[in-house]
Amino acid sequence: MTPTLILINPWIYDFAAYDLWSKPLGLLYLAGYLRHCGFKIHFIDCLDVYHPKMKAAPSIKMPTRRSYGTGKYWREEIRKPSALSDIPRTYCRYGLSLEIFEEELNKTPMPAAILVTSLMTYWYPGVREAISLAKKNHPGVPVVLGGIYASLCYYHALENLEADRVLKGNDPKALLEVLSDFGITAPGPVHDSVTISYPAFDLLTQTDYICLLTSTGCPYRCHYCASSFLNPHPNRREPDKVLDEILYWHKKFGIRDFSFYDDALLIDAEKHLMVLLERLERLELNLRFHTPNALHVKEITPDIAEFMHRTGFRTIRLGLETSDLTMHHDLDNKIIEGDFERAAHLLLNAGFTGAQVGAYILIGLPGQSVSSVLDTINFVAKTGTTPFLSEYSPIPHTSLWKKALSHSKYDLSSEPLFHNNTLLPCWDDVQRKELSRLKSRVLEIRQQNK
Repeated sequence: MTPTLILINPWIYDFAAYDLWSKPLGLLYLAGYLRHCGFKIHFIDCLDVYHPKMKAAPSIKMPTRRSYGTGKYWREEIRKPSALSDIPRTYCRYGLSLEIFEEELNKTPMPAAILVTSLMTYWYPGVREAISLAKKNHPGVPVVLGGIYASLCYYHALENLEADRVLKGNDPKALLEVLSDFGITAPGPVHDSVTISYPAFDLLTQTDYICLLTSTGCPYRCHYCASSFLNPHPNRREPDKVLDEILYWHKKFGIRDFSFYDDALLIDAEKHLMVLLERLERLELNLRFHTPNALHVKEITPDIAEFMHRTGFRTIRLGLETSDLTMHHDLDNKIIEGDFERAAHLLLNAGFTGAQVGAYILIGLPGQSVSSVLDTINFVAKTGTTPFLSEYSPIPHTSLWKKALSHSKYDLSSEPLFHNNTLLPCWDDVQRKELSRLKSRVLEIRQQNK
């Protein structure tokens, strides 16, 4: 009998959550890879907005969905963890009801193993809930945990979650070795890379957009980012392969919206992204592209800006972080004076509107002042683009981690819940009170750019 694996994308447990082209791309790649290896896959997406039983519940309002496939999740208020009890905000489970999740678990009466992914470190309560219910409904079936939280907080996961095995990294052969330890072997051919197959978006109830990964890793090694730890060996796909994937999803499933998940999409663009865009332009497919992970501003050229506009890019996000160049020396060294203004000018000159071009501004950095954030917001406004506040989350295994520990009143090292960016954990109470003023200024600029 062909072994069946249950793959689970857990709930988000948090104060707020929003679907900005958010899909468990790593788990979907793994699902495609495991199918290629001959396994049967039952995919449970706890964040499934379109689950028919959730939609059929008369007492639950359908989450609002917006342009390009983004929108809200199902949401249920739950009790806050004791560590967060003093935070004056509503804490919620985002996603399916527990009852529907258990129904999904029991659609596969005899799974060989259950694989659970994890994303943000401070979302681990949802991961723990998924593992607990999986073991309750399928006693004796091995549960393997992987993903970002499992890699960044490996020992916390070992000590606090009930997984039978916790995996660091993203090596598919390591997973197959673990399955082999449990007596589970792949029925079909084994390959070294998960990209042998497309991510299994077809397993989702409904797909509004496709997440594209044309490369992994990033050469910049910014001090607040864990990309180099999670992907220490950068890799890049051939442009023709990426184009084939875009055409596959567009022609077979009618997808028009594509979101790039690359950490460094524009690196060596002449041999990579530009090749893809030139071929896309000739096909005239009327597609829409989005860059939620931010582009490196110094890599933007007149040709790149114009090709992006002509090939249907709709959402441009730039990694500014701060306009204070002295802070950049301690953060990333990826911007010098004039870089951002030049990039903004090139994009606006190519035909993008100020509302389409957004700049991420980090807020809550250790040692950062409120006035520095306000100066950066106003700096972005002067360029005609739109500011987006991005609350800093302390991340283990980053260069900024030690500084974060010294600036926070929270015990970041032992409790990942305190990594939550909603807390602004590296700012003091006086600084946190200024957040509403900063957000009001951002909202004012957004209204002006509409």
